[in-house]
Amino acid sequence: MRPLSPADPDGSPSEAGTAGTGGQGLVVLLSGPNLDLLGERQPDIYGTATLRELVDMATEEAKAFGLSVEHHQSNHEGELVEQVHGARGRAVALVVNAGALSHYSWSLHDALAAFEGVVVELHLSNPAAREPWRHTSVVAPVSDGVIAGFGPLGYRLAMHAVARLLDGGRT
Repeated sequence: MRPLSPADPDGSPSEAGTAGTGGQGLVVLLSGPNLDLLGERQPDIYGTATLRELVDMATEEAKAFGLSVEHHQSNHEGELVEQVHGARGRAVALVVNAGALSHYSWSLHDALAAFEGVVVELHLSNPAAREPWRHTSVVAPVSDGVIAGFGPLGYRLAMHAVARLLDGGRT
């Protein structure tokens, strides 16, 4: 694990992210391309929950650990890289569902490698059980862990993982 440094689906900061809870700090939740279509896009793979519902679940779970959540969604790789850069020095963790960018975005990989806090890669589906091109993640090597295949529960699990890693434990 790397050393720690001291929204809404449209990409704007969520209310929970703008006002800290006085706990361990801010978690920036990043959503990549096409995740703004959750709830209507391939529900047999990604489920019927909307991105707003998933962000709300993550925010609720984070509050239980004294964490706040700021969410950003973009269909553009460079915007996600900018969000990672902007999280440096102010967020204790990133939870990243980069969608297809997970499998080929070396610029996102490099940005995440420069982030000093906890990084959790998140997927609704299980990429290892899908097309072969999804089996490799370029984000995983610069992440503290990967949560995949649990559907909406993954967003709650990601907040548990962040809290546990910030607390110094892996069990």
